[in-house]
Amino acid sequence: MFAVAAIALLVTMTLAVVRAALGPTVFDRAQAANTIGTVAMLLLAVIGFLTGRPEFLDLAIVYGLLNVIGTIAVLKYFRTGDLGDPGDVPAKESP
Repeated sequence: MFAVAAIALLVTMTLAVVRAALGPTVFDRAQAANTIGTVAMLLLAVIGFLTGRPEFLDLAIVYGLLNVIGTIAVLKYFRTGDLGDPGDVPAKESP
């Protein structure tokens, strides 16, 4: 059963790679990259279960956190052009 899940995840990852290569906009490519990261995290967990190595689950969790942070950083860069830009900060009111 888990081998079938691993094969299904590999097919999903292949389709996401195709979407990343053919995406018409940069946001489609960013979504595909996020999907690839999520599927890789799931694949790590399944392979860890298949091989009897529970530490792969820890690696999958760390990879998932890095995937989320990386996706947010890339989208912020494409939106503002600078990762250090604080965005729209309202001016302080004077008393």
